[in-house]
Amino acid sequence: MTVPGIDQPRLFAWMAENVPDAGEPLSASLISGGKSNLTYLIEARERRVVLRRPPLGHVLPTAHDMRREWRVISALAPTPVPVPDPVAFCGDEDVIGAPFYLMGHVEGAAVRTRAELGDPAPEETRRLSERLAEVLAAIHAVDYREVGLGDFGRPEGYLARQLQRWGQQWERSKTEDLPEYDRLVGRLRDRMPPGSASTLVHGDYRLDNTLIRLTPAPEILAVVDWEMSTLGDPLADLGLTLTYWQEAGDEERAGIPVAGDVTVAPGFLNAAEFAAHYAKASGRDIADLGFYVAFGNFKLAVIVEGIHARFRQGKTVGDGFEHIGSAVPTLIARAHRILDQS
Repeated sequence: MTVPGIDQPRLFAWMAENVPDAGEPLSASLISGGKSNLTYLIEARERRVVLRRPPLGHVLPTAHDMRREWRVISALAPTPVPVPDPVAFCGDEDVIGAPFYLMGHVEGAAVRTRAELGDPAPEETRRLSERLAEVLAAIHAVDYREVGLGDFGRPEGYLARQLQRWGQQWERSKTEDLPEYDRLVGRLRDRMPPGSASTLVHGDYRLDNTLIRLTPAPEILAVVDWEMSTLGDPLADLGLTLTYWQEAGDEERAGIPVAGDVTVAPGFLNAAEFAAHYAKASGRDIADLGFYVAFGNFKLAVIVEGIHARFRQGKTVGDGFEHIGSAVPTLIARAHRILDQS
């Protein structure tokens, strides 16, 4: 069976030479794809591993950097931050057509929706959302110099560079001009806070970028999807996480097809409670949180526009992208409202 983005004979030959302890590779199947990097389950005779590669088609500069993901999970493996076991990296594009890496398979679930979560007791759901905040605080507590990530980014001027970087991504991806986008960029530039002390940041932290279990106790087993990680302002991570947060009764947010509705499950912390729990776990001042949530909406609007552009080019693997472009002006409008209120 043909698997998009994988040349199985070349991959299996490479694994036989470079990952001999996995045993004979048997099959490859797509786990997820379309919005971001593509993820595959590789069944081998001795163990299961997971392969990550960039999306098909045009890839924006600095985006979907496999070596970056590989480096950060390798650095975090001995720390309290839960990550998959790093297995092997391949920078030779002749193997499958792009750089990729292999990591150990984690027996956990990536959950986006209430249906996928099932029907746990509210206290279990609450504890899961508390753990989500605590693991984010743990990421930000890592001494990045000590784990070998001292040159992983340039912490100084992080917010200004992020605004510029995502603005450049917008210009490369945009499918139409939106005056409210331009006005938002100006407002964010004018309102930019000095920033918090720099830490490792994940760059796209939300529940479905983790692998979880509910029994015997709710736990985050691994944080995945580190493609946008860098050194910078930890509150930017928190702001983006809350951008994904859906609250009961927010029909506008429910219409944005990213991150799902898991956060409205009974017992789940609401956005304010999650922010407060993070502040308690991390000891950080979150007084400027409104700016960071507005910035998160801006960043997500650019990401969604990139997905929309790839869909229009026929280069998106997966289903459900037909209407994603309509979320872009909605996210921009939400960012303006947050700035008005904060």
